[in-house]
Amino acid sequence: MKDIIILPGIGGSGEAHWQTRWESTNPEMRRFQPADWDRPDLANWISALDRTVAASATPPLLVAHSLACLLVAHWQQVSSLAVAGAFLVAVPDPQSAAFPEEAAGFADPPLQEMRFPTLIIASADDPFGTLDYVRARAVLWGSGLVEIGPFGHINGQSGLENWGQGKALLTAFSAGLARSHGGLNWFASAGSRLSNPLLR
Repeated sequence: MKDIIILPGIGGSGEAHWQTRWESTNPEMRRFQPADWDRPDLANWISALDRTVAASATPPLLVAHSLACLLVAHWQQVSSLAVAGAFLVAVPDPQSAAFPEEAAGFADPPLQEMRFPTLIIASADDPFGTLDYVRARAVLWGSGLVEIGPFGHINGQSGLENWGQGKALLTAFSAGLARSHGGLNWFASAGSRLSNPLLR
């Protein structure tokens, strides 16, 4: 698998979060470090992501959760640095009543197709974004989409532990990128097979 950058959402990812668990056991994964996890500033987060991508020996794979999914959308518009693709988990709706006020600067993400392959992973009962919103966002961004069933915000409170299903989806996404620059068509069929919650 490629060099991987872990991008937590607001507050960072705690010890119970699958991002932290993955990072602790995989030396290929490293976390970007903005100035403040709790009071996110879009410009600062973009700069932090830019520095982390620039430090990669080869174009990395981004693994984003929640607010960081919006960060990736904003970042790719203003940076020309290359990444292999982005694995976007639990994309939040900035218009949702649950969206944190302190993250208001991340609202209005770009509506255009992203400049690299992306795969969105969505939960049926995410309080921060409905499936209708996520499906529409996938169309706008040109993203693949895998719906995994009711797992809340796909975070530390979702009972996922090491989230084996997510690892399988990430591995398949990475393999699809390696097989083809337009690998999402291949991944669409693989993703549908891997979306069975029993693989968790």
